[in-house]
Amino acid sequence: MVCHYNESVKFFYDISKKNISGMWQTKDYVVVSLGLLVCVFVIFANILVMLAIFMNRRFHYPIYYLLGNLAAADLFAGISYMYLMFHTGPWTIKLSINQWFVRQGLIDTSLTASVINLMAIALERHQTIFTMQLHSKMTNHRVVLLIIGIWLIAILLGLVPSLGWSCICNTSECSNMAPLYCRSYLVFWAVLNLLTFTIMMAVYTRIFIYVLRKNHRMSQHTSQVKQKETVVNLMKTMVMILGCFVVCWTPGLVLLLLDGLCESCDVLTYEKFFLVLAECNSFMNPIIYSYRDKDMRDTFKRILCFPCLGWQQTEEHSGVRFNTLKQEARKARDGDGEQANRGQLVLKEAENMLDSTES
Repeated sequence: MVCHYNESVKFFYDISKKNISGMWQTKDYVVVSLGLLVCVFVIFANILVMLAIFMNRRFHYPIYYLLGNLAAADLFAGISYMYLMFHTGPWTIKLSINQWFVRQGLIDTSLTASVINLMAIALERHQTIFTMQLHSKMTNHRVVLLIIGIWLIAILLGLVPSLGWSCICNTSECSNMAPLYCRSYLVFWAVLNLLTFTIMMAVYTRIFIYVLRKNHRMSQHTSQVKQKETVVNLMKTMVMILGCFVVCWTPGLVLLLLDGLCESCDVLTYEKFFLVLAECNSFMNPIIYSYRDKDMRDTFKRILCFPCLGWQQTEEHSGVRFNTLKQEARKARDGDGEQANRGQLVLKEAENMLDSTES
C-alpha cells in the first residue's frame, strides 16, 4: 500500500477524472455567484434568529435554545460555504491536501451539526408534547450538555476523512465528487443523514397522530371550526418541515449514494448545484420561523426597526407582550377543568412549537 501525502490535489482529481479548469468558465461564475448569494442570506437570517432568541425572554426555554443552536449551525454552514466558494473552481488546484481537507471538513461539520440539531428538536418536541408539558423541564445544564454533544459529534464526523478514512493510501477507492474521500465514507455519510431524516419523519408523524386524537377527545371543549383549524395548521407545518428537508437534501444524498455505489454513473454534472440546494436549507429555517411563529416574526420586526424606533420603544412593546402571556396563562389555570385546559395548552403548544421547528 502506497500513500500519496506528498502529491498535489490535482493528482487525485486526475485519478477520479474530475476536471479542474485552469480558466474560469461560465459554469464556475454561475455557481460561485449563486453560492455567495445564498451565503449572504444564510448568514444574515441566522444572525437575526440568534439575536431574537437572545433579546426576547419569551424564547428563554430549552426548545428555543436548541433552535438558537440550529441557527448557529446554519450560520457556521453559511460561513463554511462562503469559504468553499473562495476555494473552488480554478482555485482548487492551488490547495494543498491539508487545505482541501479543511475546506471539506468545515462543510461536513456544519451540515452534520444542522441535521443532528433538527433531530434533537424533533425528539424534544416529542417528549414535551407526550408528557403534556407547556415547555420542556430539561434544565439549562442538560441543554448545554446536549448542545456540546451535538457539536462534538459533528466535529468528529467532519474530521473522520482527514484522520484516515480517505483514499490517500488507496487511490482505487477515490470518489468522483470528493476525490480525496473514499466512496465508502460518502455512502456512510449519506446513509447516516437518510436515517436521521427517517427518524424525524417518524417522530413528527407520531406527534401529529397524537395531537389529532387528543384534539378529537377534547372536541366538547372547542368548536368544530377550531378543531379543524388546529389539525390543518399542524398538517401545514409538518409538510413544511419534512418537505423542506426532502427538497433540499434528497438530491444531494442520492448523488452521494450513486457516487459511492456506482462507479460508472455521471455524478459531476449537477453536484455543485445540489450542494447549493442543500445549503438553501440553512436559510429556509428562519423563513419558516417568521412565517409560522408570530412571536418570532414580531421580534424580527423589532430588531430590524431598531435604528428607527430605538431600544426604549422596543422594550416597552416587549413588556406588553410578556404581560399578555402571563394573563393568558392565569386564565388557562383558572378555567373550567384543569385537565381540559392542560390539554388545550398542549394542543396550542404542539401547533406553535412545531411551527417553530424547521426541517
